[in-house]
Amino acid sequence: MNRHYYISDNLDDLEAVENELEANGINSEQIHVLSEHVADVEQHHLHEINSLMEQDVVHSGEIGAVIGLPLAALVLGGAYWLGWTESVAGWMPFIFLAVVVFGFCIWEGGFFGIQVPNAHFRSFKQVVEEGKHIFFVDVEPNQEPVLDGVIGHHPLLKIAGTGTAAPHWTVAWLHRWHQFKRTI
Repeated sequence: MNRHYYISDNLDDLEAVENELEANGINSEQIHVLSEHVADVEQHHLHEINSLMEQDVVHSGEIGAVIGLPLAALVLGGAYWLGWTESVAGWMPFIFLAVVVFGFCIWEGGFFGIQVPNAHFRSFKQVVEEGKHIFFVDVEPNQEPVLDGVIGHHPLLKIAGTGTAAPHWTVAWLHRWHQFKRTI
């Protein structure tokens, strides 16, 4: 999936864009708005980003995993090299320690990520502080023409770039979850 970013200062126009996209088969789970004016975004029935997306928890957790994996391997390799695995306990305590070290690194990375803005949105910080809104859409390659057609009818949107989107399975799972909740 690809993520397309747009900048706007008109929430009415963004609401119209979102409605057109949904009418043309793009799910609401693929559409988000980043803004400091959360109440206004909600009043216009736009899909604001959730707090987890606003922070850098996932990206920082991934960095923690990249650090934790070699540390866990170091624990296992060190135990083997020093001959500690030849004891009665064998490998089990060292495997457990390696898992704990790996998990701690992921947790610490995520904990750090709670404290910083999402890496994907840092470049938009100034724009959002100026009172503008970042509208972004995650689309499959076959949905690109639909997005281009809808955006073409809205000259107030300024193209702000593209990036990597949420994985397809995540968006599909969220869509099914929201459909399930509506049936309850």
